[in-house]
Amino acid sequence: MDDKLSAFSKLLEVMNTLRAECPWDKKQTFESLRPHTIEEAYELSGAVMNASPDRIKEELGDLLLHIVFYARIGEEKGDFDIKDVCDSLVEKLITRHPHVYGQIVVKDDHEVKDNWEKIKLENGSKTTLGGVPESLPSMIKAIRIQEKAKGVGFDWDHREQVWEKIQEEMSEFHAEISANNIEKEKIEDEFGDVLFSLINYARFFDINPDTALEKTNLKFIKRFNKMEAQIRSEGKVFREMTLDEMEDYWQRTK
Repeated sequence: MDDKLSAFSKLLEVMNTLRAECPWDKKQTFESLRPHTIEEAYELSGAVMNASPDRIKEELGDLLLHIVFYARIGEEKGDFDIKDVCDSLVEKLITRHPHVYGQIVVKDDHEVKDNWEKIKLENGSKTTLGGVPESLPSMIKAIRIQEKAKGVGFDWDHREQVWEKIQEEMSEFHAEISANNIEKEKIEDEFGDVLFSLINYARFFDINPDTALEKTNLKFIKRFNKMEAQIRSEGKVFREMTLDEMEDYWQRTK
């Protein structure tokens, strides 16, 4: 523990030095750091998806730098410092884990999440969905919306009901694209309903749809690159091939 505290203390010292002596660091504000912080969060996500411990360690360090940077700026403005950040976090964690620090009994992680949402509603936002950040990516936002709705009991009883809802939404989507007078707005609306239902269905299998989609993205990239390399190795031009020819190479990569 002493080594960890010493390392964190050293990080704070370096941050203070950079803020005082580096022209770039001196100029940074909450607003200027924001896009870089978002980028670092995505880079950490990529490292996690690639299961790369060295990269995860590096990206965590970059993200931690941003945290202490924000705290340093907050201290300069007289609003808060890193101690306030830590104290607030510890208080929140203790409050939201009554099954560890209190007398509440839970049987599994699902009840922990449900209790977490109830406590947040009691102590934070006065509306169930008020705590969902507006700036979240759409899929992540849908997941959070559904989790919060579940936390107050607004949820399907069985996954078969959700599957029926998916089929209903698919039928409505198909009806729109089959209509003679196609309106993009209506098609888009129905397609959104289909996606929202699929995301809801994934929750009943403890599948994170964002993670599942990213795995598919990475799988497609890997297979496509392999197919493209094979085509080039045989002296063929990708754009001059027919779809059937490309499909043949695609099947070979499986």
